[in-house]
Order: sequence, then C-alpha cells, then structure tokens
Amino acid sequence: MKEEENDENENRRRKRRKRRMRKMRKRCCCDIQMYKLYLRKSKCDATVGFFLLQDEVILKPAFFGSSMRRGATAISLVRKLSSLGSTSARPFPDYSPKKPTIKDSELIYHISTAIKQRRFEPFRRILRPFESRFRQDHLIWVLMSIKSDYKLVLDFFDWSCLRKDPSLEARCIVIQLSVAAKDSKMAHRLIHDFWTKPHLDVTHSFDRFVEKLIYTYKDWGSNPYVFDILFQVLVEVGILDEARKLFVKIFNYGLVLSVDSCNKFLSCLSHNVDWIKMVFRVYKEFFELGVRWNTTSQNIMIHSLCQIGKIKEAHNLLLQMEFRGCIPDVISYSTVINGYCNNGELQIVLKIIEDMQIKGLKPNTFTLNSIILLLCKTGKVADAERVLREMMCEAIVPDNVVYTTLIDGFCKAGNVMAAYRLLDEMQSQNIIPDRITYTALICGLCDTGKIEEANKLFDEMHNRGLETDEVTYTALLDGYCKAGEMKKAFWIHNQMVQMGLRPNIVTYTALADGLCKQGELDAANELLHEMREKGLELNICTYNSFVNGLCKAGNIGQAIKLVEDMEVGGIPPDTFTYTTLMDAYCKSGEMAKAHELLRQMLDRGIKPTVVTFNVLMNGFCTLGMLEDGERLLKWMLEKGISPNATTYNSLMKQYSIKNNMRATTEIYRRLCGQGVMPNDNTYNILIRGHCKARNMKEAWFLHKEMVMKGFNVTVDCYNALIKGFFRRKKYSEAKELFEKMRREGLVADRELYNIFVEMNYEEGNVDMTLELCDEAIEKFKSLEQDLEWEGLRPLKLTGTGCVAEFLGSLVFTDAPKIAQWYCWLALGFGAGGVKGAIPIDVIQKSKKEWEVANGSNKLYGLTVSLVGPPAKSYPYQGRLGNDFPSIFRMRQPNLSLKLGLTIRVSGAGYIAVFG
Repeated sequence: MKEEENDENENRRRKRRKRRMRKMRKRCCCDIQMYKLYLRKSKCDATVGFFLLQDEVILKPAFFGSSMRRGATAISLVRKLSSLGSTSARPFPDYSPKKPTIKDSELIYHISTAIKQRRFEPFRRILRPFESRFRQDHLIWVLMSIKSDYKLVLDFFDWSCLRKDPSLEARCIVIQLSVAAKDSKMAHRLIHDFWTKPHLDVTHSFDRFVEKLIYTYKDWGSNPYVFDILFQVLVEVGILDEARKLFVKIFNYGLVLSVDSCNKFLSCLSHNVDWIKMVFRVYKEFFELGVRWNTTSQNIMIHSLCQIGKIKEAHNLLLQMEFRGCIPDVISYSTVINGYCNNGELQIVLKIIEDMQIKGLKPNTFTLNSIILLLCKTGKVADAERVLREMMCEAIVPDNVVYTTLIDGFCKAGNVMAAYRLLDEMQSQNIIPDRITYTALICGLCDTGKIEEANKLFDEMHNRGLETDEVTYTALLDGYCKAGEMKKAFWIHNQMVQMGLRPNIVTYTALADGLCKQGELDAANELLHEMREKGLELNICTYNSFVNGLCKAGNIGQAIKLVEDMEVGGIPPDTFTYTTLMDAYCKSGEMAKAHELLRQMLDRGIKPTVVTFNVLMNGFCTLGMLEDGERLLKWMLEKGISPNATTYNSLMKQYSIKNNMRATTEIYRRLCGQGVMPNDNTYNILIRGHCKARNMKEAWFLHKEMVMKGFNVTVDCYNALIKGFFRRKKYSEAKELFEKMRREGLVADRELYNIFVEMNYEEGNVDMTLELCDEAIEKFKSLEQDLEWEGLRPLKLTGTGCVAEFLGSLVFTDAPKIAQWYCWLALGFGAGGVKGAIPIDVIQKSKKEWEVANGSNKLYGLTVSLVGPPAKSYPYQGRLGNDFPSIFRMRQPNLSLKLGLTIRVSGAGYIAVFG
C-alpha cells in the first residue's frame, strides 16, 4: 500500500512539473510575440537585433516587468539542455617532438649541464664551445630539459635568438612557459613581435601559428589564457578576421575566451564606422558561444548604438542592463548623456542625471563636459559656467577639455573678457592651455574685431613653444579677412606656406569670402581658379562665400544663378545658402520672396537654423512689421526652436526706436525667462533706449550688470549714458564716465567734446581745455567726413595766391544767458588728415556783425591770411603751431549770426571753419 501511495504521489509531482513547464513555454512564446510586435512597431533595424538569442528565447526590454525574470530562468534552462545535447569538445593533441640521435643527446646533455652549473656566467662564454654544432632542433630539446627553470629558459632562448630566428614551434613553447609562469607581458611581447614582422603573410602565418600553439598547449603549459593573449594581440594589430576565427577554433576545443578579451574585440570594432554593424553580430554570436557579457560589454554596445544615431535604443539598453545581470556605471550613463547632448535634448539629459544621482552615481568630467558643450552650443554659456562651479563644489576637478569647451562657448557668445577670465583661472590651477584653447580665443578675438590682440596671442603661442597648425593660421587669417585687411590676410597665408603648412579649402574659402565682402569679385574669381588648379575640391562653404558676395553687391539674380549651377554640379544648397538669399530679399524689402525661399527649404527637408529666423525677424522689424515679428517669435517657441539674443534684439531695437521702453523691457524679461543669455548688443539697446527716455537709474543698473558679466561697453553706450546724465544735470557722473571712456581709448562724439571743452573752460581748466582740443583734432582724422557731420562744405584750394570764400551759418537759438561759441580754423593736407590749426582773434562789432581781425601765420609751408576790416581784438592767450587754436568767448544771448571770411592761401590744402 505504501509503495502504491508513493508511486501515485510521484505521478502527481510529475504531472505538476509538466503543467508548470507548459505554462512557462506559453509565457515565453507570449513574450516573444510581444517583443516581435514591439520591434515591428518601433521599426528597429536588423543591426539592433542582437537582443534576440538562440532557441527563440529573448532578453526583453525592462517594461515587460516580472515576466523578464521568468524569461531569464527559461534561458538558463535552455542553456543547460543545449549543453547536455551538444557534441563533446575536441581534445588537445599530445606533444610528440622528433627524437634526438645519440650524438644529439650527448650535446643536449652537455649544454643543459653547463648552463645549469654555470648559470651566473655569461651565456656566450658558457656556450662558445657548442656554437659550431648547435642547430634549431637542439633548442627545443634543451628547453625540454630545463623547462622547470623559467629564468634559464628565457636566457637560453635570448641567446638562441641572437644567433638565428627561432622556429615557430620553439617560440610557441616559450610563450606557453611564460603564461604558465604568469609572465603575461613576456608572452604578449613574443606574440606581438611575430605579428608585427614586415611582409608577413597573415592568412598562412595564422594557420601555422595557431596550429603550433594548440600542438604545444597540452605538454608545455595547459593555461588557456595563452589564447586570450594571442586574441588580444591580433585585435591590437588590427587582424580582426583572424581574431574571430581564433575564437571559433578554440571553442571547438571546449575553451571560451575571457569577456575582457572579447570586450577589446568589440571596442576595436566600435571605433571603426565601417565595422559598426559587425559589433551587433559579434555580440550575439559570442553570447551564443558562451561569453557572459559584463558592464563594460554593455557600455561598448551603448556607445555603438549612439555612434549610428540610435540614442533611444541605447537608452533602452541602459535600462535593461540590470535585468541582464549588469549594473550600469558612470560610463554607461555618460555615454547615453553624450548621445542626447549631441542631439541637443537637454531635458532628457537632466532627467538621466537625476536617475544617476538617485542610484548614488556622481557624474564624471566626461559627463559634465558633454553637458557644458550642449549648453554652449545652445547659447546658454552662463548655465554652462554654473555647471562648472557645481562640478568643482562636488570635488570633480575640471580638465583642459572642460575649460577649453567653456572658453570656446564664451568666445562664440562674444564675451571674450569672460573667456580670458577662465584662461587665467585655468592657469592658476596648473592646467596648461593647449593649441585648441589658444585657437578658440584667437577665433573669439577675431570675431569681435580685436585683431591686434589675436595677433599678440598668436605670438604668445610661439613663445610658449606651442605648434600652430592650419586651423590656428586660418583663424587669424579669417579675422583679418572679416576686418577687411586683405593685405595682412594674404601675408598670413604666405607665412603659413613658408612654415611648411598647406593651406586647405577652409583657408582659401576665408580669403575668397574676404574678397567678396570687399566687393572684389574679380580677385575672388582668380582665387577660385587657383584653388581648382591646386586640386582643391570646392565645397558648399566656398560657394556660399560667392553667393554672399553677390548678394552684398546687390546682384541677387546672379546669386540665384550660381545656386542653380551648384545644384547642377552636385552640390545642393544648405541652410546658409538659403539664409543668405533670404537676408538679401529681406534687406531689399521683398518679404514675399524671402517667405518663398523658406517654403522651399522646408519642402526639401532642410532644417532652418535660428539664424534663418533671425533674418526674417530683422526683415519684419526693419520694415516696421512688429506684429509679424511677434507672431514669428511665438511660432518659434511653439515649434521648439530656441531663439537667441539676436532674435530678441531685433524686436527690442525697433520698440526702443519707437520710444516704447515698456515693450522693450517686457521682451528683455521674456529673453531672460527663456534662459537665453543677453549679449553686448542687448545691453546697448536697453541702455540707449532708457537714456533716451531719461530712465537713468535703469540705464545705470544695466550698465553695471553689463560690466559685471564681462561685456565691453561700446562708444554708443558711453555717449548715451553721458548725454543722459547731462540732461539730468548729473555732471559728476557724466564727467567720471567721460574720463573712463578716454582711459579705455574710446573716442566720444563731437558733441561730447564740445560739452566738456565748454565745461572745462567755464571752470578755468585751461590746460584740460587745450588737451581736449588737441585730442579732438587727433581723433577726428577724416576732415571731410567731419564737415559733412557739421553740415558745412569743405573748400579745396589749389594753386598759389588764390582767393577763396567760405560761408557757413552758425545759428544759436534759445541760448542761455551766457552763450559761448568756440571757433577755430583748421588746415589739413593729403587725404584730409588734420595737420594743425591757426589761432584767430574774434572781435565784436555792432548789431550781430562779426568780422575777423587782420592776422597771418605760416604753418607747414602754407601761408594763410585772414582779411577783415581793422577792429579792436581780444588778446590771444593760447599756443601756436601744432597745438589746438585759441578759444574765444562771446557773451551774447539768443544770438543768430553768419560768419563770412575772405581767405588768401598760398599752397594747397583743405580749409574749414568749425563752430
């Protein structure tokens, strides 16, 4: 009875086990169908199918929940069953070398005994008696007798190698002994030396080498790590097909290479774009052959997916890692973060960083550099610097790459002062700036028009021993081209050639662009022919330079024709091409044609940049279509297109011109609310607008903020602030700013010089008055341009002894009780540069009638006589010669007067009267 009960219980247990197995199979099949459906819906391509494993059991994504664990159990079960059913591994062969003759045996005995007993003597001395009779066969036989003494083996092998290259069998024996002695470096060197021989027949050598290594394995070491070392060397020297064959070959002998060796193979494949798809096949194949991938393996796969642009799939793999028995590390997260940063998806990046911190992982330098780079690319340089500060607070030491990225970001944002500050900080922390750092600064200085500073930095690079390459030279050359100094640009080009550097297409494109911007299209065409003669392939940037030059010259029709020729030549227009043409149409007021070009861009799948929309915005604002500009800004935000400071500046400028500072301020708040960093032009617009509206408190606050952020205050900004303070009768603040402006080498406008000349004269500061007058003469060098500004006509005199008349109206209405008028006569020669001035005495006549007293002065070989009826004159207290003329004071309120001078001149020059 008991036996029957036991049998019955056993049957029940078997039935229960069968039912459980059937349920498990159903679940697995169900999960497989679900995953296949997921793959079809997500349109994953075949290269990402490495998730699929043998026997239709798969590693499913994380969202399959608890069934994942059941699937993993099923996998292990299938593995065990398949291993039981598989054929047995091939055994390693026995080692059976050729047997020595009696005479050879005696020689081997004598050599072995000699080197064992006299081991501390030099081998050459010990073995000199045997050299004439020694053959390569003797090497292996001697090694057999001394193999227990590893040091002796190496010394004897080295002695043998000096006489003749050892046989492949002898080399493999020593490799086996090295691995057995745990001297993997020696084994690696011996294998590496063989595979780096010149003119090696790889296919034939591989078969022979592996055959000898397998042949010597059983009796000389039996350490499977020897195959790992061979595999690693094959990967290092780039013989990847043979490395893969080795994996399969030794698998037939029941050995599986270590996961570290396989990771090296995967990593090597992932760094070559042509082999990326092979990575996924190898991953699946090696897994099926028994390799248990680890966290490093998953990181390589994530990196490979990011390289082919499959960031979401890489993120999915990151989420699956724990289900695969691998714990993601900082590298796993950093790689995915870098992928999303390259795509510009900041919000996802921030979410992943939160997940990292929850799991107790700290971002490393690489992670933060990716984030800083993304923020710099999107114009959020201030946020990027905040990331740097947080990074330092977390005791993460930034390296050269982090600082260089941030310096480059500030330079591209036009904030060179902040870039210099970071350079100083970098050097104070003993982080040495490299060529890329200096090149970024040179580019930033050139972009802001500070060519001389860029040149000094270029010289500093040479003094520090840093090599300048084509990129650095091209950056400086491009700066000169942008500044219109084409002679210096070509001089840099010649220097570059003398240094042995070859100008590339970027260099020539910069030169062509500079010539086109100067309107020298013929010279640019000659350069184009030279580029073709040198075999340089013209690219889209080169053509864009010519399109831009034609548009600047007003030849939009020719520019359109050139674009059509480009397309015929197989170079389709890009975003810059369309943006340039749109800018030309916007500036000519043809907004409909600009819209049509935008439609063409979108139809062709060309993605407009923020610059494209800035061109449209500027067109709307310039034409006074502010409502259309506002609608465009709203549309950009709705479509996820991030406006930059220039976008907002166009609107702010027009509202400021219309004296609508409330709307201007509102747009500025929206700019800050979007996380966009204002640039120097933003502050200039705001400060000038507030000064014009007499909001001096707001203007002064913005000025301080601008300086604090490292922006340079422009001449227009200074002029607006000083005039604003004068209007509010804050003379001390105005004077302080004027002095600061002079210290910075900036030139105030004529009105300010007149104001401060008058102020200093009233205060009795004659020396300062004369100094300002001298300074004005020096600063305002273009005399004809100055006269046009005054509304006066310059009079050019030629010949000798001629008589000319200058008439200018000087009108003072609603003058204060004590009106002051400063009058001087200035002479200029050559191209209109001011060379000096002649003092004149002004005398008072009755009823608004003013004449000039008799007087003469000889200056620079030119004799000038001022003729007028004799009258009483005020004494002149000033200086003669090159100094600025005397200053005269007239006390006459509400005066409207005309000045008529008859001038006799000997010589030639420009003559003008300023008032």
